[in-house]
Amino acid sequence: MRKLSIIMNNKEGNNKSGGGRANSSRPHSNKPKPAMQKRAQGPKKVKVTTKVAEVATDKVEKKANQAPKRPKVKDEIRLNKYISNSGVCSRRDADIYIQSGTVKVNGVAVTEMGYMVKPGDVVNFDGATLTPEKKVYILLNKPKNFTTAMDEGQEFRNVLELVKGSTTAKIGAVGRMDKNTTGLLLFTNDTDMIRKFTLPTNKSSKIYQVSLDKNLKFEDLEKINKGLVLDGHRVFVEDISYIEGEAKSEIGLKLRSANVKVVRSIFEHFSYDVLRIDRVSFAGLTKKNLPRGNWRLLTEQEIINLKNV
Repeated sequence: MRKLSIIMNNKEGNNKSGGGRANSSRPHSNKPKPAMQKRAQGPKKVKVTTKVAEVATDKVEKKANQAPKRPKVKDEIRLNKYISNSGVCSRRDADIYIQSGTVKVNGVAVTEMGYMVKPGDVVNFDGATLTPEKKVYILLNKPKNFTTAMDEGQEFRNVLELVKGSTTAKIGAVGRMDKNTTGLLLFTNDTDMIRKFTLPTNKSSKIYQVSLDKNLKFEDLEKINKGLVLDGHRVFVEDISYIEGEAKSEIGLKLRSANVKVVRSIFEHFSYDVLRIDRVSFAGLTKKNLPRGNWRLLTEQEIINLKNV
């Protein structure tokens, strides 16, 4: 039974030497032999044709007429990325706003895709001046009775309270979690990353520990492992197993969906009640050294890994 873990060549030349000719037995002629003379070798003359000269001249003229390349200014940034860094929308959405003419740089509307913003430029987006923020990535080990919902007058507290002192940047949660779901939850002001991990096409793996109201039958485990159809959509399960040393109601589930509702629906499809869901791994990030209710900033390497998922 498989167990899903929760936690340069040198060239040599040959020198040839020739021997001297043996002395001839023929008598020497009294006629003196003309001395051997070396031919003097002068510099080679290169004939430049009119055609070659014309081509060379044409190249010089073209080079002279070319507009000088714009020198790259340090800390320049593409306009769509500048807007995204400000947290108002993703880069893809920023391109749409730029094309529509609602973005101004130093008071002038810019519709050029790939426009570079220089330090000191003032960017105005739909009437508001933008101030780009440094990207922040925070990992929380969420406890129970906190939710990602932003409804007013809600009974349970919002998860943002748990990371309130982590940054002054405007951050949001990557995905949703209800009050009963615990475990890893990522926060960031990187709108591109939020969008990336909430797309159904995202291929990063998540691992959940699921507690059921009764033992999971082996035949049901095998059916889940093969995949199933929920609400007309095919759900692919990467791995599922009983958790070693625990009752058979404690299940490890690995799949790509970041939607916790899918996890609950899988087991409810086989008439099991889900008591608890704990996300123990998110796109390679784990709960190691992160107690429940605590948060930490991601390392530079972890950020790189997330961007490459």
